This record gives sequence, C-alpha cells and structure tokens, in this order.
Amino acid sequence: MLNPLPPLDLPLARALHDRAAERRDDPGLLAALYKDPATRVLVLHGDRLAVGGEGRGAHLALLAPAGLPAPAEAGPTPPPHYDAADDPVDVRHDVPVPPPPLWFWLGEHDGVHYVALAGAAGDERPTAAGAWATLRELDALDHLEQGLATQAVALAGWHAVHGFCPRCGAPTQVRKAGWVRWCPVEDRELYPRTDPAVIMTVVDDDDRLLLGHAAHWPEGRFSTLAGFVEPGESLEQAVRREVAEEVHVHVADGLADVVYRGSQAWPFPASLMVGFRAHVTGHGIEARTDGVELTDARWFTREELLKAVETGEVRLPTRLSIARALIEEWYGGRLPGEW
Repeated sequence: MLNPLPPLDLPLARALHDRAAERRDDPGLLAALYKDPATRVLVLHGDRLAVGGEGRGAHLALLAPAGLPAPAEAGPTPPPHYDAADDPVDVRHDVPVPPPPLWFWLGEHDGVHYVALAGAAGDERPTAAGAWATLRELDALDHLEQGLATQAVALAGWHAVHGFCPRCGAPTQVRKAGWVRWCPVEDRELYPRTDPAVIMTVVDDDDRLLLGHAAHWPEGRFSTLAGFVEPGESLEQAVRREVAEEVHVHVADGLADVVYRGSQAWPFPASLMVGFRAHVTGHGIEARTDGVELTDARWFTREELLKAVETGEVRLPTRLSIARALIEEWYGGRLPGEW
C-alpha cells in the first residue's frame, strides 16, 4: 500500500486571474476593451506567443490594444439557415467565415482586463515584442502569465479546428467573446472541449521507477507512461489499461495502488493531464514494449536514474510538464538536465 503523499505543485496548474465567465455574454465586451488603453493583449499565432526577452527566460509581451487590428463586430445572431441544411455547398456560400485574427476574452486580475488576439499559424508579423516562442519554451513565466498563456493557447487551438459544424459541415460563427462557435444551420452552440489523459509513475515493491521511450522521441529521451481516457472508462481504469497495454505490466488491484497526484492543462492541443502514482506488486518484474508506440521501457533505482541523467544516457521531460514533477517526486528532489 502506498503512503499518503502531499499534493504536487504543477506549473500549468497555476493561475491568478479571474476568468469572469459571466462577462462573455456581453456582445460589446471586446469592442469596449479594445478602446481601453489599460487593456492588455496576449498575442499569439498558432501556438507561438509574443514575448519580450530572450530564450527560456522570456516573459509574455502583454500589449496595449493601440496599433492592433480591431475585433470584428459579431452583430446580432441571425436566424438559422434551415433551408440550406440539406446542401452543404449552399451553406458554404451563404454563410461568411470571418478570417483571422480572432479576439477572445481571458479575464481580469487586480483591475486589469486581459484579452487574446490569435492569428493564423505561420503568420507571425512583427510586434512591439519582437519575438515569438511556444509555451513549452518558456520557463520564467509567473503564475499570472502561466494561467493566461495556457488558457489562450488552448482556446486558440480549439478555434483552429472548429471552423465548421461537426454535424452538418456549415461554417461556424464566433460568439460570446470567443468562447462559443455557433452553427447557423442547426442553431447549435459549440463549446471548447478538453481531452482527459492519465499520466503515471509506475513503482514496484523494490521502489524502482518504470520509464518508457516513445518511438517518435529523440534518442535517450525517457518519460512516464501516459494515455488518453477512453469512453466509459474511469481514470483509475485508464491507468491500469495503459500500463498493461504499453509495457505488459499489471498494476495491483487495491484502492491505494493507484493514487491521484494532481492535474494540469496541457494545451498541445487540448489535453488535461491527470497524474497518478501506480503500484506494481512484485520484484524483478519484466517490462515489454510492443515496439510500435514504445520502443523501450526500463526500471530505474534512484542511483541508476541519476547516473543515466548525468552521463546523458537519459534525457528527462521539461520542468513545464507534469511528467517531470512526477519523476522528481519519486526521486525525492530535483534531477539535472532537461530537453
């Protein structure tokens, strides 16, 4: 049985701002904030954020609205195009699709209002910030910046792939300050979705840690096991299934053998990573991969993992990830190196 563990402090689980969801119904919110010079704008293109500074120590460039393209007026919601429902070609001609950039409401903190301006990937025009970086590349963000950036990247990613209704194929229109897309054919509102995934340290009776190497990763990179939750499955069931599928190791059946450790958003593009520690009963257990998804799986003692990291034999996940936090929790402190 595993001992109770203190909660993990996870980078992308931190946020200070109030999302103030009740303000999303105000059709004039974005236009009013655009006119307010005190508003601060997070600018991104695809998953790249406008930043100030250089390298992993850069911070978000939260800009004033002046000089940025104005948000388009959504206007009143028109009646549904029921007559076009049987003809997707007509729908595409009848309903205009507003091009990027897209504005959406993030929230407020200490009297400051925050919005995001999302453009198309690959269209990174120069800004006052002068630089662009992905969220994965930024280590120095404070809690306010982490919350704003994680929210903006996740929401922009959802918009990028939901320009059309999944039921009828009609172009969708943006509503509620960027938090809803509306299908004019079916009069249906579409909301952002998040995909739950489990991620876990697997520990045996010798207190060894099991790490895997995915086929598409660079040589030497090892991390915790993880996988998406399937329909009709609990998180604990997903932990046991993923471990069995990926390394042919069976997690013990007791209630205390799968212990929740924490969760954080992982907006690459739309995951919620739910962390666990899983206990495997036995000694000298063999881990076998299928050679397709995972090509290697290894058990480590603390001394073995430290040596492998120090020599460069093993490269660990970035400190931004819950995987790194789970590994270092088992280890009992910080480990050197990161990719």
